[in-house]
Formats: sequence, structure tokens, C-alpha cells
Amino acid sequence: MSHNFRRSAVSLVVLGLLISGSPVPLSARTGPVAASSPAGPKTTAPQLRPWLYENSDVPIDAAWRFGQLPNGLRYAIRRNGVPPGQVSVRLRIDAGSLMERADELGYAHFMEHLTFRGSRHVPDGESKRIWQRLGVTFGSDSNAQTTPTGTTYALDLPQATQDTLGESLKILAGMMADPNIVDPAVDAERAVVLAERREGVGPQMRISDASREHFFAGQPLASRSPIGSVETLNAVTAARMEAFHDRWYRPENAVIAIAGDMDPAVAEQLIKDQFSGWSVPGQGAPLPDFGEPDPKAPATKVTVEPGAPTGLTMAWLRPWKPRADTIVYNQDKLTDMLALQIISRRLEQAARAGGSFLQASVDQQDVSRSADGTFVTILPTGENWEKSLHDVRAIIEDAKASPPSQQEIDREYAQLDTALAIQVENADTEAGAKQATDLVSAVDIRETTVSPQAALDIFRSGKPAMTPQKILDSTRRLFSAGVFRAMLVTGKVQPGVDAQLAAAVAAPVKAATNVRLSAKPVTMADLPKMGPPGKVVSRTSVGLPGMDSITFANGVKLTLFANDAETEKVRINVRFGHGQQAFSPTKPAPGWAANYALVAGGIGKLGQRELDELTNGRRMGMDFSIDDDAFELQAVTRPADYKDQLALFAAKLFAPGWDPAPIARVKTGAAVAYDAMARAPDSVLARDLNWLLHDKDVRFRTPSRAEIEALTPQAFRQTWEPLLASGPIEVQIFGQVNPDDAIQAVAATFGALPARPNAPVPAANKVMRFPAPVATPVVLRHKGSKDQAAAVMAWPTAGGFSLQTEARQLEILTQIFNDRLFDKLRSTEGAAYSPSVQNNWPFSYENGGYILVTSQVRPDRVKYFYGVVKDTAADLAQNPVSDDELQRAVAPMRQLLMRAGTGNAFWMNQMEGAAHDARYVQAMQTMARDMLTVTPAQIQALAARYLKPGKSWSAVVLPEGVEAR
Repeated sequence: MSHNFRRSAVSLVVLGLLISGSPVPLSARTGPVAASSPAGPKTTAPQLRPWLYENSDVPIDAAWRFGQLPNGLRYAIRRNGVPPGQVSVRLRIDAGSLMERADELGYAHFMEHLTFRGSRHVPDGESKRIWQRLGVTFGSDSNAQTTPTGTTYALDLPQATQDTLGESLKILAGMMADPNIVDPAVDAERAVVLAERREGVGPQMRISDASREHFFAGQPLASRSPIGSVETLNAVTAARMEAFHDRWYRPENAVIAIAGDMDPAVAEQLIKDQFSGWSVPGQGAPLPDFGEPDPKAPATKVTVEPGAPTGLTMAWLRPWKPRADTIVYNQDKLTDMLALQIISRRLEQAARAGGSFLQASVDQQDVSRSADGTFVTILPTGENWEKSLHDVRAIIEDAKASPPSQQEIDREYAQLDTALAIQVENADTEAGAKQATDLVSAVDIRETTVSPQAALDIFRSGKPAMTPQKILDSTRRLFSAGVFRAMLVTGKVQPGVDAQLAAAVAAPVKAATNVRLSAKPVTMADLPKMGPPGKVVSRTSVGLPGMDSITFANGVKLTLFANDAETEKVRINVRFGHGQQAFSPTKPAPGWAANYALVAGGIGKLGQRELDELTNGRRMGMDFSIDDDAFELQAVTRPADYKDQLALFAAKLFAPGWDPAPIARVKTGAAVAYDAMARAPDSVLARDLNWLLHDKDVRFRTPSRAEIEALTPQAFRQTWEPLLASGPIEVQIFGQVNPDDAIQAVAATFGALPARPNAPVPAANKVMRFPAPVATPVVLRHKGSKDQAAAVMAWPTAGGFSLQTEARQLEILTQIFNDRLFDKLRSTEGAAYSPSVQNNWPFSYENGGYILVTSQVRPDRVKYFYGVVKDTAADLAQNPVSDDELQRAVAPMRQLLMRAGTGNAFWMNQMEGAAHDARYVQAMQTMARDMLTVTPAQIQALAARYLKPGKSWSAVVLPEGVEAR
């Protein structure tokens, strides 16, 4: 049967109605900005070179409509229907931390916070609520980011109409031109920003600050972290913020990018209506000089961060200069990329072979318009960092000594060519949010943006120049020109280490030998041979439009959804065995090592290197994960490659490889990370919370150092070999395939596997427990900052399908709970920057679910945190929420479901397990009704049922030697 686009397209629309709760397709709704359009770009009329393409000869991406207002504001607009109905707005201000004066550290970021509080159009704190009523999820659909070079405000407006887009642009225009900069707002937001800064302080931030100060010594970037300093933040006043705002928040410093399901002419007029009146008296400040790398600054630095893994970074820093973004310039950059990829692959192969470093890589970065740098990062396998530094330098020295082979160039060229070709194939389904973000990112780095096809054409037209000699020239330039810096991070003080580092980087090094990669061609014929194709014994509809269930003679089941929702994309998920339920809740097993070691172990006699050769230049992959009730092999591939992807997965189950090298590598990595887990409250929670919330079930426990060190290749194989060979197999294929061809491909691969034994899961393995209630929080300790703590409170719920309506409605309850804590703990009190409320309901278990509240706080605010959480829970149980508050939770959830339902990933996730349990299908059919029709009375009843004071469990992570107050 030939693939029918109309059938698959209609099927996806019908499926979408299951979660939208609307009987009318999106494109037929009243009041849209424009009728829902195809996702592909629309070509605009020829035009002079727009502002983005000045001094450039790259092809103009004609899908964008460019313009500039008389006040200097620039804009770019394009039509995009992914997802349908959504319009994405990105508003960038050319004001980041590098524009701050020495006494203004953190002002750009502070200004970002103030703009969201209110403006001449919106009372303090009301913009979030307005957008929530329009279906916007705060934090994901509406957000902002401040970097050293700019501040970008992001809004993804679902189901946009001309009215809602106009209202949103009006709000944004007010935020930019006239934010509510008054002392009460400044004082309130100061507490929020200080909370954000406090929660961010930790090993990573300290190492990042030390790196920036060292590598960019003598330049403003060295001291311009966007978060600022406690001293300057405490000194902020409304008058000082007003001065910063007037200096930088000016229309000539602003760029708006809009991509979405609307008529660009309508959006253009709305921009003119809302932003043309924006003017600021006087002259704006000129951009400051970002300086150049200082050759007189120290070349080496040692940073001691207790408990941190040893790490090395080397950099060759050249002055950043604005360059004309021409075709030749881009081809030269791509040549540099090939040169670096060749070296990175050599380094990765050395690490896989058990060398002196666990990981090493090289890359080029233009850093904050301050430096053009080549960076080398090294993670040693042990304490002998000098050996790893020497070995990495030797591999780089070899790359500088002579040209690479044509085979190496062809390998990396094929990989990059495929990556660019995939972007072309997927161009019609590229999200508008990404396109808008990409455009303002191009503005930030002073470059252009081109269509995926133009990018591929530029790359391919430069291939003749990508010769071995040209690659060698790039390598020598990347690793010799500029100012050299090196930094060592170590977890403990080592006498004389500063001199050791200086000597190590200055010591001559000979080029390594036997590191260049040559390999015989590997084809699919080299995979282990399986039996004849299996036979189909049944093919039925699963009860959802366009989705079929196929069973093969050996028991393998296929869930197939052939559709064109995602052009040139095929999603494959292979679920086998019993996942987490295959393990005992009391006996430790090496599940923690499987995500890497199982994949890297190879297939048959083919190791990871051979598999890299096999898949190079193709869209194929292998991700492994452990779900509650199945193990999973996943990949996103394409129509040309999906059949071989199926063969690769089937071969992994048929004849897995057991290379011992990945075991050694994963053990080293786990051991390196273990000590760092105690250095901050959030990492302690990441290590222990899941285990504690499941009543110390060992399946959820982070392995101890002793367990990590004790793991052997033999023990790993002894655990995993029978698991790969047993249990049911469920194959999911969702995407652009011919149904009959896909069935034949599964028959030739998974259908050809021998029948698999399927022992019943022990009853104890199917039980998930929640800990007993506690009167006082369980106390955990961290070794980090004395002013950081984390607090947790959780209530048990349930699991399974019998209460699935309540499970979905709990999502709305937790959203309301979360919103109240945000308003109280962050916006009003500044006690916590990121309180979070989550609903965890396991459908694969009949129990073990919970509602979880977490937040970082100061130790002296722990008791206050618990008081707010308990009071909020009690109020939800005692009083119904208002209709407005309920809709501010329901509307974003409705839009989230509708947008997710336009792609295959959502449906595939919901259908996991459906081949063996029809309840998953039934649950999906009622999702919208369960979740979106909830009433205030039902929310109150859920809170009264589950948020009971005597049923909660709590924990607090405190600094060593500090008690909660």
C-alpha cells in the first residue's frame, strides 16, 4: 500500500483533537492572525540587501521580512507554522554586562528582572498573569537572558491572534521604554537577584569566574559576570537603574525577531504601532572597547576547588575583530571546524583505548566579542595530570607536523555534510522559536543567518579547497597564533603545583605516533547475521487514527504510525525486557553503568570505532535508557537510514559486544564525579533525593565509591547479557515511512530474532514505596557555601491507571501550588529564586507516586520556607481556587498539550507500553478531558486528599556545622 499523505495528515489532526479538547481544527478557528500555514519558508519579493546582510555576500534568506523604524529599531519577521498557531518573539537589547561600568556590575541583569515586574501598561507583577491567561507558560514560553554582550527577551505566544500579539507587543514595548523603575520595585527585585546569585554560587560558578579572570585578564570580560557582585547589587537605586536604562535601552540598540503562524505584514504593522513612539532624549553611550588578550598577563594559573575533579584547559587567544560575513569567510570557518574535528576524533579514540585522560576535546570559540580562541579541555583519568597534558599536547603536535590523510578529511567532511543536509531535510519542520532565536543570536555575534540550503551549498562549494595542506595550515594557525593561557583545576592544595604547570606547558613535546585513524570500510554486511525474516501474524488498529499494531511470529510487537508531520524524520524506540522492574529493590545492580558502557561495548566483533565508521555520514544513533517497565534503545533517523537503524538495534540484542574498555572508562568517570556531589545542596539532592523518596530502594541509589570500584567487565556482562536476550520486545516507528516497507524492515530485523524467554517479574520488583511521614526533616549535609541550603517536602499519592483522572488533575494542582510559591517565596520575599512543585505519578506501578516541593534557601530561612509551604498546602485544601487562578494554570497546559501534539515525540512517549497494555491507549484518549476540565472544587478535594499535614515527608540539606533557623 502506498503512503498517503492526506491520510496521515488527517490522522495527526484527529489525534490532536484528543488533547486540544476542541472540535475545530486549528486552521479553522476564528480570529487568527493568518490561516495556519505550511511550515516551509515563504519567499518574499526581491529586495536590496537588508540591514542584517550589510557587508556580506551570502545569500539572503528571503523568508525573512526586514525593516527599520525611523527611531532606529530594527526588525525581522517570517511566517512559520511550527507549531501551528504559535508566534515567537525575540527582543534583543545590545546591553549586557560588558556595557556596565565598574560600579554597575550586575545592572544589565538587574534591568532584565525589573522589566518583567511592570511598566506604564502593566501593574507590578501582572505581566506574568496576563500571559498565563493567554496560555503562556512562565519560564519556558516567557523568559529572558542576559549575557556579556546583550539581553534577550523571549515570548512564545500560543494560538496567537492579531489582538493577543498586539497586546503582547504593547506590553513588551512598555517594558523596554518605560519599565517600573521605582525604589519599592528595586528593593523587592534586589532580594530576588541576590537569591539567584546565592543559589548560583558553587564549584561551577567559582571555576567559571576563575577561568574568565585568567583567560581574559586585562579585558573587561574578566570582571563582568552578568550576575554582578553583592556590593554593587546592594548599592542599586532606582536613580542608578534609570541612568543605566536611558543609556542602553534605546530603539537604536534594539532588534525584534518574530517567527510564527501569522501574516508578516500584520506583524510588521503591529511593531510599527507599538514601537514607533519609543524615543529616548539625548545620545546613547558608545559601545565600550572590549579590549584584546593581554600578552603580559600570566600564562598559567592553578585554581583549587575542594572536591572538584582535576581538569585542564589550554587556550590560544587572538583578538576578536568584526569581519564581513562572506562566503569565503564561512568556508574558512568550516575548514577550521574540519581540522578541529579530526583532532577531537583522535583524542576520543585515545581516551577510549584507556589513555591517560578520560576525555579531551578541542574547539574554536568567539567569546563575547572579546577573543577568538582555540580551546583544549582535558579531564585526566587520575592525579597524574602532567601525563595527560603531555599526551594531549603530543596529539596536537602531531596534527601540526604534517597533513591529515584524505581518508580522515573525508570522514569528517561526510559527518558535517550530513549534519547540514539534515537541517535542509528538516527545514519545513524547524520551529519558529528556533528561527527567531537564531536571528538575534546572529545579531549578537555580528554575523548573518542563511537558509539551511544556502549553508549546505556554501559548505559543498568550498570542498575543493579543503585539502590536506589547507587543513594543516588551519591547524597550525589555530594552535600557534595568539596569546597562550593554561589553567589547572584541582581538588586539593598541592605544593609547587604552580611551577609544575608552568614547566609542563613550556616543556618541548614530540609529536605522537600511531594516533592517526585509518580503518577499513565497514558496511551493514559486517553486522552479525540473523535468521530469515519473521512472519506477521496480526495487524490491527490500536484504536487511534492512522496507528497500527503488528505482531510477528516470534512475539515481537510493532506500533507503527506512518505520517508526514516531521519531514524526513523517523523516530524509533525499541522497548525490551522489564526495565527497572527487572532489578531487585534490595540487591544493587550495575544499571548506573549501562547508559554508556552497554552502547560503547560494541556489536559482535565490531567495536565502537567500527560502528562509528559504519554510521558516519548517516543519521543513525543508539541511545540507551532504563524506564520503569522496559529497557529502551532510541534514535531519530530519516527515511533513507531507518531500515539500517532497525538492523543496528536488532543486532545489538542479537549479538551484543562486551569490550571491557568502556567499563574502565565509565568507572573512572563515576569516581571522578562522586566527590563533587557533596559540594553543594543541589548536587546532594541529585545524589540522594530519588533514593530517599523511594524509601531507600537501591534501584534509585547513586552507587557508592566501593560499588564503582568493585564493578568488573565480567560482572557487568553477567548482569546484562541475560537481560538483553530475554523479555518482550516492543518496536515503535513514528514518522515518514511507507507502512508496508516499515513492516518488512521490522520483519527482517526484529522479526528475525529467535523467540525470547520471558520470566515473570517478581512481585517485590513491582512495588514502589514512599517513605514514612516524619515530624522533623531528615538532615543531609553538604561541604559547600555556608549560606546555602535546600529544603524538600513531599506527600504520597498513588500510581497506576485506576486513578488516572486524579493523576492528570494533580498536574493542575501542582501548577497552582508552584505559582503561589513563586509569588510568595521569590517575587514577594526573595527567600528563594527557584521553588518547584512537581507531580510524580508512575503508571507502571500501583503505588509510589508523590507531590514534591523543592527549593534552595538560606539556612536561616528554612523554617520560613516550610511555614509557607504548609500554609499554602492548607489553604489549597480549605478554600477553592478562583476561576482566574485555575485558568492561569489550565490555559498554559492546554497550549502545551496542543503544541506537543503536532509532533511525533509526544505520541510516541504516550504510546510506550501500549503494545502490551491497552490501558495506555485508553489513558491517552481521555488525557484532555481528565486534565483540562478540572473544577475549583476538584482541585480543593485533591489538595484535601493528598496534601495532609500528617502524611508529609521532608528533608533539608545544610552546610556542615550549620543548623536550620
